[in-house]
Amino acid sequence: MSDSIQQQHAKLSEALHYHAVRYYVEDSPEIPDAEYDRLMRQLIELEQANPELVTVDSPSQRVGGAPLSGFTQVTHQVPMLSLDNAFDDSELKAFHKRMQDRLNSSVLGAFSCEPKLDGLAVSLMYENGVLIQAATRGDGTTGENITQNVRTISAIPLKLQGAGYPTRLEVRGEVFMPKAGFDRINEQAIAKGDKPFANPRNAAAGSLRQLDSRITAKRPLGFYAYSVGVIEGGELANSHYQRFLQLKEWGLPMCPVVRKVENLNDVIAYYQYILETRDDLDYEIDGVVIKLDDIAKQEQLGFVARAPRWAIAYKFPAQEELTILNDVEFQVGRTGAITPVAKLEPVFVGGVTVSNATLHNADEIQRLGVKIGDTVIIRRAGDVIPQITGVVLERRPDDAKAIAYPVVCPVCGSDAERTEGEAVTRCTGGLVCSAQRKQALKHFVSRKAMDVDGLGDKVVEQLVEKEMVQTPADLFKLSAGRITVLERMGPKSAQNVIDALDKSKQTTLPRFLYSLGIREVGEATAANLAQHFKSLERIEQANVEALLEVPDVGVIVAEHIKAFFAQERNQAVIAELIESGITWSEIKEVTNAQELPLIGKTVVLTGSLSQLTRSDAKAALQNLGAKVTGSVSKKTDILFAGEAAGSKLAKAQDLGIEIQDEQGLITLMQEHDIS
Repeated sequence: MSDSIQQQHAKLSEALHYHAVRYYVEDSPEIPDAEYDRLMRQLIELEQANPELVTVDSPSQRVGGAPLSGFTQVTHQVPMLSLDNAFDDSELKAFHKRMQDRLNSSVLGAFSCEPKLDGLAVSLMYENGVLIQAATRGDGTTGENITQNVRTISAIPLKLQGAGYPTRLEVRGEVFMPKAGFDRINEQAIAKGDKPFANPRNAAAGSLRQLDSRITAKRPLGFYAYSVGVIEGGELANSHYQRFLQLKEWGLPMCPVVRKVENLNDVIAYYQYILETRDDLDYEIDGVVIKLDDIAKQEQLGFVARAPRWAIAYKFPAQEELTILNDVEFQVGRTGAITPVAKLEPVFVGGVTVSNATLHNADEIQRLGVKIGDTVIIRRAGDVIPQITGVVLERRPDDAKAIAYPVVCPVCGSDAERTEGEAVTRCTGGLVCSAQRKQALKHFVSRKAMDVDGLGDKVVEQLVEKEMVQTPADLFKLSAGRITVLERMGPKSAQNVIDALDKSKQTTLPRFLYSLGIREVGEATAANLAQHFKSLERIEQANVEALLEVPDVGVIVAEHIKAFFAQERNQAVIAELIESGITWSEIKEVTNAQELPLIGKTVVLTGSLSQLTRSDAKAALQNLGAKVTGSVSKKTDILFAGEAAGSKLAKAQDLGIEIQDEQGLITLMQEHDIS
């Protein structure tokens, strides 16, 4: 064996030991989980090829790191091991084949499947049904005594309910922080000027390992049980899934999407279902855990050094990866906001290749301490715009360059100013700035605004660059003949654009308000304004006090609305738009809001609709008094489902939420004269 292989092994071992301590002990990881997994796999492959490299303290033989000295230590009677990982179907099938070979049987039976929660693993020891001790996993053999802190978590029973539980029972599970709770405590931290948590896992771990349990008690922590350790003075079911149900009977929370499935194909289908519904869950997960359901077969299969042979974590595509920040460009939005955009070495993350990410503003650049040339952590979750969440300082090159924030607009050269109390720097050029004009026009014609089909971004950019359009009202002065000079715009395409502009003139008041691009006025606020005031004239004349009576409108939003309508140039554009023929149906007065059938109801719209456009259906629901949200939760009252509704329909059925079809909505519209 060469010296270079030994050096590679030593380097990998040292890196994994270091990052294990950062993750398990200090709760301050420096690299994404996917990067740690890659390093571990490299080490395991190296040791498989060179077995003489394996030592008792190799990272491949251990789980996590040593406990901190601030808590007393607890020795786990049954070690709390980790799990091996699968990253694609072929690796899952290989795991399945290994179990078949070891059991010498092609029939394995059912599997218990659950989401892989991203929190902190804990052990709960009950004696005669009373919680006497709680501990972290630590290094798998020795953890930290966190009993006082765990007792503050309302989801964890201090005494088991019912009967039939063993005299001594160790329950294992995950303490986590729900996404809603995480958002709330970070908002509170920012308001106090404190540093926010980086992610829900860090928040949960940091909350659970406070020396002052009164701090833990104030944190919104949850818990789901997932297995047992010590069992004395009693027996549990011989099925892993049935054990879940027993624990639930005794008062221990069980993840609501745990399922028992019959075969490998069902396991893969479960994985896909959880992957698709991941963003609807109120807790962070990074994969699913698959366990052979038969406990006798689990015991027959046994363990390797660091993981059971009968379970595996099937990880989702990484939502975090490392890449290089090559440059930063500054873009100007429709309200003049100058936003730094990171130009990255392309990296595959969250299922797509990412080469750009937002850096938000100057404060965020300063908070991250990021420089051009740095190795950065890039995160992409669901449909969220990719963003940089951290910097790997140990990899910073000597020639890394500081990011210089512009003092003038990078497009028009006007002064860039930052209002006191705001995080955003803005171009002061207004309509002089072509970037602002382009973005304002793109917003005006977008699907959720005036919905002008065929008038895409490239066409808008050409119209501005050729100075054919200055304001949204100028769009309605165009003719097919004039726009045929644009690239890829033949006579037929030109006429289609003009026809689409004419069609868009029949709109709704919420759409028209949204299309104006008033700062902080999104779809929901536009709908609330229209429903509250019933007419554009009343909105234009409203003072701040009147605007504050509108649901979800605060002082800042009210001041932006008032300021927008106070500007003469905005009034002139609105007048021109009305003169061009833009109209909408009158919003009828409702003398008693309780007459609206969906008043106070939270509804979700999903699936394909055959008789209504999605935007018209959403507007109708709002006119019927509903609050329309994008995801199904326990707070959802009704799901309106079209064809091919998918995961949202399945979740609503699981939660017992009322479900109506498109015809149900149309009937409500007809009964209450909503068009």
